[in-house]
Amino acid sequence: MSQQDRQPTAGTGKKGAVGLGVLLALLATVVWSGSFVATRGMAGTVPPVQAVFWRWIIAALAVTPFAARQAWQQRTLIRRHIGYIGLATLFGVTLYNTLVHQAGLTTSASNMGTIMAASPVIMALYARLGGERLGARRVFGMLLAALGVLLLVGDGSPSLDFGAGDLWMFAAALSFATYSALLKRKPAEIGGLAFLLTTFVLGALMLAPAYAVSLTVQGGFEATAGTVGPLLYVGVFSSAVAFFAWNKAVSVIGAARAGVVYYLQPVCVAALGLLLLGERTSPTQLLCMALILGGVALGSAVRR
Repeated sequence: MSQQDRQPTAGTGKKGAVGLGVLLALLATVVWSGSFVATRGMAGTVPPVQAVFWRWIIAALAVTPFAARQAWQQRTLIRRHIGYIGLATLFGVTLYNTLVHQAGLTTSASNMGTIMAASPVIMALYARLGGERLGARRVFGMLLAALGVLLLVGDGSPSLDFGAGDLWMFAAALSFATYSALLKRKPAEIGGLAFLLTTFVLGALMLAPAYAVSLTVQGGFEATAGTVGPLLYVGVFSSAVAFFAWNKAVSVIGAARAGVVYYLQPVCVAALGLLLLGERTSPTQLLCMALILGGVALGSAVRR
C-alpha cells in the first residue's frame, strides 16, 4: 500500500480520516454533477475548446491568491517533477474536460453524469494493478453500485444503446480515472495548492493552440448571462473547489475508495434535474439509486 493510502492505526483516527476523505470526495462529486448541467447549457453557444480554455483561465485566477506563494516557493520541485505534472494535466485537465464538453453537444446531462460513474470501475482496476487489496466488501459494493448505474442508463434494463455523445463520455471517464490513478504518485513534497495552480496553468497552455484554431474557424462566442454564468461555475466551483477536494480525498482514502463515492454522480444529477429543471424521477430510477447508495455505503466503509 502506498504512503498516500495509509491510514492512522488508531481506530478513531482511522475512521476520522476516512470520514473526511469520503466527505471531500462527496463534495467534489456534488459540485461536478452541477457542471454537467452547466456544460449541457453551453452546448451550441460556446465551442467546446473555447469553453474548456476559459474554464482553466478562470480556475487559475480563482486559486492564484491562495496558491501563488506556495507555487513560487516550490518552483524548483515543480520543475523537477514537470514531466509527471504535465502527464496528470493532460489526462485530468486538458483531455477530460474537453471530452466532457464535446459530449455535451449530443447527449443529455443525465447521460453524462451516469456514464461518468463508470470511471470508478477503471479506478479500482488501476488500484488492483498497483498492488492495492480492495477487499471483498469494497468489491461487492462497487459491483452493486455498477449494477445500479447500468440499470439506470438502460431505464431498468441492462441493454444499453449509446450514441456519439455517450461514447465521448466513456472516453472522458477513462481519462478521469487515469488522472485519479496518477494522483497516487504525486510527490508528497509538492503542496496541494501549488499542484493545482500548476495544472490549471499548464492545462490552459496546452489548449491555447486549439483555442486559436477554434477562434479562427468557429469564431468567438457572445458574453451573456447564459455563457458567462456557466463558465464561472465550471471555472471556480467545478475546477478550483472540486479538484482541490478530490485531490485531497484521493490522498487521504485512495482513488479506489474515492471512486466508489463517485458512483453517486447520477443520483446527484437526477436530484439537480428535479430541483432546477423539474424533471420527475420514476420508481425504477429510485430503485437504481438505492442500489447505488447501498453500494457506495459498502464500498467506502472502513475495513475492520
